[in-house]
Amino acid sequence: MRILLQRVTRAEVRIRGELPDDPVRVSGRIGDGYVLLVGFTHTDTSAELEWMTDKVLGLRLFPDEDQKLNHDLGANGGALLVVSQFTLYADVRKGRRPSFVDAAKPDLAVLLYNQFVRSLRERGMIVETGEFGARMDVELVNDGPVTIWLEREAPSPST
Repeated sequence: MRILLQRVTRAEVRIRGELPDDPVRVSGRIGDGYVLLVGFTHTDTSAELEWMTDKVLGLRLFPDEDQKLNHDLGANGGALLVVSQFTLYADVRKGRRPSFVDAAKPDLAVLLYNQFVRSLRERGMIVETGEFGARMDVELVNDGPVTIWLEREAPSPST
């Protein structure tokens, strides 16, 4: 599981229509908080989701009165905008076209995505989302800027 976390002062995700004249609609919008661009691989399980939930909610990325990063998202009263992004698993080591063989197939990825969002909400967080598999425009104001790469791989099976 991979997450690109960005601390923001505001963010929103808009869903484009299928045709050029189709209306664009806002799927999710937050003020202060984190935008989480989230990707899954085919070996991810509930263990990775729970670890990542704990990590995201425990990170102290908001400043205290001395401007030190000492407050977590909950203490700051922030929200989350969670957007699925399989391209986090792009492999560009060879050639010019990315390979996505390490990205989870959509049927598994949507289950993991929904479980991750549910886990965040169950911990009392305000969570807005994009739309899994849709063509989206994500607009954000990165605060700081603060951008953190998070990764949690499933343990290798013992041989």
